[in-house]
Amino acid sequence: MYPRKNTAGLVRAFARARGAADGLLLLGGNPKGDVYEQTARAIADCGVGDRVRFLGYVEHDDVPALYAAARLSVFPSLYEGFGLPVVEAMACGTPIATSQVSSMPEICSDAAEYFDPESVDSMAAAIERAWSDEARRHELRARGLERAKLFRWERTARETLAFYGDVARLEPIHTL
Repeated sequence: MYPRKNTAGLVRAFARARGAADGLLLLGGNPKGDVYEQTARAIADCGVGDRVRFLGYVEHDDVPALYAAARLSVFPSLYEGFGLPVVEAMACGTPIATSQVSSMPEICSDAAEYFDPESVDSMAAAIERAWSDEARRHELRARGLERAKLFRWERTARETLAFYGDVARLEPIHTL
């Protein structure tokens, strides 16, 4: 749990998304520290303690099963470098709702429901749309599976090797 992950904001939005009232919010990460305490306060303030579970650290091998079983995966980050969990969720066929900032739109393209991570109302509306609209979830799932195919380790290695080859062929710049 890191401040940039916006976990307390997610809890507040989840509480406001009326269509998700029958849902269960699962939160991974270290269940201690300031962010955990802020998130626990948000859970208590919003009265959703019966609908939120802290999973703590989730083993890497267990993550795909959680994604595959989820109705929706929400990534409310205020900032992400690349956002590998979003790609993992898409590869598992999980519909995505995510921040419209940082790398998320570049990664997800048209395969996600977007929201302003600074706005609980915006986040709640996106969760509501993706949670309540079965056709939209199906569309996001199909687009996500296709989009995830673009992010393969073999492709990354091939493109990285090609980049280094290009750099090695550059003429050095001599300056005084």
